[in-house]
Amino acid sequence: MRTAAAVLYEMGRPSPYATSRPLVVEEVELEGPGRGEVLVEVEAAGLCHSDLSVIDGSRPRPVPMVLGHEASGVVREVGPGVEDLSAGDHVVFSFVPLCGRCAYCAVGRPALCEPGNAANARGSLLTGARRFRSGTGAPLHHHLGVSAFSRYTVAARESLVRIRPDVPLAAAAVFGCAVLTGVGAVVNTARVAPGARVAVFGLGGVGLSEILGARLAGALEIVAVDRVAAKLGLARQLGATRAVQADGDPAEAVRRLTGGGVDYAFEAVGSPEVLAQAFAATRRGGTTVTIGLPHPDRRLTLPPVTLVAEERTLMGSYMGSAVPQRDIPRFLDLYLAGQLPVDRLVTGRIALGEVNQGFDALHQAVAIRQLLSVSEGG
Repeated sequence: MRTAAAVLYEMGRPSPYATSRPLVVEEVELEGPGRGEVLVEVEAAGLCHSDLSVIDGSRPRPVPMVLGHEASGVVREVGPGVEDLSAGDHVVFSFVPLCGRCAYCAVGRPALCEPGNAANARGSLLTGARRFRSGTGAPLHHHLGVSAFSRYTVAARESLVRIRPDVPLAAAAVFGCAVLTGVGAVVNTARVAPGARVAVFGLGGVGLSEILGARLAGALEIVAVDRVAAKLGLARQLGATRAVQADGDPAEAVRRLTGGGVDYAFEAVGSPEVLAQAFAATRRGGTTVTIGLPHPDRRLTLPPVTLVAEERTLMGSYMGSAVPQRDIPRFLDLYLAGQLPVDRLVTGRIALGEVNQGFDALHQAVAIRQLLSVSEGG
C-alpha cells in the first residue's frame, strides 16, 4: 500500500526547519505485516525532543528514516502468529519493542531489552524487517520500531499495547513517551515517597509529566525549574508548589526554598550542565534522576566524594523504567479518573505537512506537546 509519511533523509540541517525542511513529506510504499507484525492506522503522534535530537544529529540514527515514536492508533491488519490483537483494537506504541525473553525482560527491566534496543539502533523492527520503501524502492529505516509520522505503519506485536476503547486516542498518544517516561521516572525509577521534596529541571512534555507524577506520589513540595515563564505557570497549575526561573544559580534557589535541598531532583533537558544543577539541588542522601539524552560526546563533572560522604545517588531512567504492558493501561486508568490531566500538555494539533514548522515551535520552546494528525496532509 501507499501512505503519506515524513521522512528524514539527512541529520543536522539547521533551524529554522520550516526553511531547511529536514523532514520530507511524501508518498512511500508500505509492505503488509509479516509474521509477528501488525498494520496500524496512526491516529495521533506527538512531536518530542527525542525526535528533534535525531533531526539535529545529537541522537544519531540511521537514515533515511520515517520518524516518530510517540503515538496511538487502530489495528487494521495482523500478520501470521499474532493471536492477541484484532482489527479494530486501539493501541499505544512502546518505543522499545520488548522481546520478553532476554535477561533484562526476565527481571522486569524491559526498557533495557537487548534485542529491542539493538533493533532500534539499526532502524529495523524487532523482527529485523524494514517495511517502508521510498519511491525508488530503497528501504527506509524505522524510528524506534514505531515510525509514527505516517498515516499507516507496521510494527512488531511487541511494540504495541492494547488499551481500553473509551480512552480518546489523541490523549492516549502522549502516554507512549511523555507520560510513560515522566510519571514512570517518579514512581518506578525514583519511587518517590509521600511527603518527599521534589525538584524538576526542564518543563517539556516529560518534565511536566514528572510534575504530575510527583503530585500523584504525594510529594509535599514540588519545585519547577525552567527558563520559560509560561512553562513555570503551567507547572504551577499542574501541581508544582514553587517555581524557579533557571537563570543565575537555580540549584541555590531550590536549596533556599526547600530548607537545604530536595530529596529527589529530576533532570529532563539533556544537558550535563543542567544535570549538575539538579544534583547540586539535592540534600544529603538525595537522589538525582536524569531522563534527558545529551549528545554522546558530552561529559558530566561532579564531586564524586559526595556520592560516598553524603550518600547521594545519581540514576538514569529510560522509558520511565516502565513495563509498558503494565504501566500504560494503569496510567490511562488514572487519566480517566482525573488524576493525570495530561490534556493540559497538548498545545495544538498540526497536519503532517506542517511537521517542520512544528519542530521549530518545539525547538523555540513555544510548544509542549503538539499532536500530528497524520491523516491530514496539509
